[in-house]
Amino acid sequence: MSSRATGRKATGSRKASSLKQKNPAKGTRPEDERMGIGATFAYGFQHVLTMYGGIIAVPLIVGQAAGLDGANIGILVAASLFMGGLATILQTLGIPFFGSQLPLVQGVSFAGVATMVAIINGGGGLPAVFGAVIVASLIGLLISPIFSRIIRFFPPVVTGSVITIIGLSLMPVAANWAMGGNSKAPDYGSVSNIGLAALTLLLVLVLSKVGIAAISRLSILLAIVIGTLVAVIIGMADFGGVGNGPIFSFPKPFELGMPTFQVAAIISMVIVILVTLVETSSDIIAVADIVETKVDSRRLGDGLRADMVSSAVAPIFGSFTQSAFAQNVGLVAVTGIKSRFVVAGGGVILVVLGLLPVMGRVVATVPTAVLGGAGIVLFGTVAASGIRTLAKVEYHNNMNLIIVATSIGMGIIPIAAPTFYDEFPSWFATIFDSGISSGALTAIVLNLVFNHLTAGNSDRQSVFAAGTGREVPPEVFAALRDGDYVLDGKIYDVGGTEVACASPEKTRKPGSGRRSKESPTEPQNPANAPLTRDAGDDG
Repeated sequence: MSSRATGRKATGSRKASSLKQKNPAKGTRPEDERMGIGATFAYGFQHVLTMYGGIIAVPLIVGQAAGLDGANIGILVAASLFMGGLATILQTLGIPFFGSQLPLVQGVSFAGVATMVAIINGGGGLPAVFGAVIVASLIGLLISPIFSRIIRFFPPVVTGSVITIIGLSLMPVAANWAMGGNSKAPDYGSVSNIGLAALTLLLVLVLSKVGIAAISRLSILLAIVIGTLVAVIIGMADFGGVGNGPIFSFPKPFELGMPTFQVAAIISMVIVILVTLVETSSDIIAVADIVETKVDSRRLGDGLRADMVSSAVAPIFGSFTQSAFAQNVGLVAVTGIKSRFVVAGGGVILVVLGLLPVMGRVVATVPTAVLGGAGIVLFGTVAASGIRTLAKVEYHNNMNLIIVATSIGMGIIPIAAPTFYDEFPSWFATIFDSGISSGALTAIVLNLVFNHLTAGNSDRQSVFAAGTGREVPPEVFAALRDGDYVLDGKIYDVGGTEVACASPEKTRKPGSGRRSKESPTEPQNPANAPLTRDAGDDG
């Protein structure tokens, strides 16, 4: 976009829109492009809509786990919107040493949900969560300058395993929501609750299928709105308490309690912070590639520091760890709007919404069953993202398969058997009762042992290693020629003549020739070209 030709192309491609953007000055970075006020906030609002369902999900999950009432859950939601807006503004506009100055939307990270719920269920409550987030974020702030150098210890085999575990560990939450959320309620697990969840899930799928991109991208949010309206009609939702409380209010520091500091909770949260640093690093690199701008280690460090300082401040106002939202990175690619000021405009909108606790109370009245239906897709998407990351892993002749298998297995244990660690010391149970903590620790340690501390590794890997599936002896390759192919278990040459298979006692030395039904004395091809397999090969 720095050339005149590109500038004309960009402007021409958007003439159909009433919101025209100004061409960037020659030589400026693509992300520094400035637009009119109306266009900035219009496109910024699109970013807010894209991530709104995700940013409100975390306070809802944590608030319900902590047993908060609707009003206090509304405070958590408002605080998450408020801090997400401030973190977005810091990340996009930046100040010295803080902020990547890239179009990245920040919000409450999903990576910490399972760990925070485990801390709450362990008896620490929200104060222990707040304390753990503060300390772990400060530790992350200290290590962020060197994290770009140690990120090699967090390859896709580690991050993919952890992200997959995060999604899987949240599925019981979605199931509990679909059943009603409160196991003591008389209608818990009723057909009406599960039916409402199923309707919401169906709406997500139908809206995702719609050919209109804007509707498809907002399918989860729209499904929640429609599902809630249906619940109101059939008497399963009550908005009577929305008016109880102020419409406008500035978040009060430590309104939900002063933080407490538990060593085990902090250790668990440090693991979450490491995962968050990896996720943010990946998002910064990804959006820089989309925007077509340069990112060096200093800019990466500035982005990570912005993440960590925002996360450290968030608990003061009642929020949690902050991270870049990957879905908004995708939105930048889809829309082609690369301006960081547009995303900063979205941050301003989030701050305003965070100053309206009435919005949080509206969200808190959404029926739990509706959230359950949407959560199946929402949390499943997290697991699918991890699986997509694992697809990038090289499994040939290494131990990556056993790393993934063991890590996911350790992460699933607390889900499959919640009482598995009950007889262990409390500090140990707090760490390993979280699937993400136990799975991440396993992945990190095994990756170091098998992929970095290679002394003693065998050239012939164990039966757990993923191999090629089959091997062909060198003498077989020596007998093949360019164009040979396999069909119905037989070998044919390039002319379609079947190549006969010599019996063991008549097999000649490699390179001495080959036998076929038509031409038994044909000379060997010195190129020893690899076999070309026909589409009909069944062997």
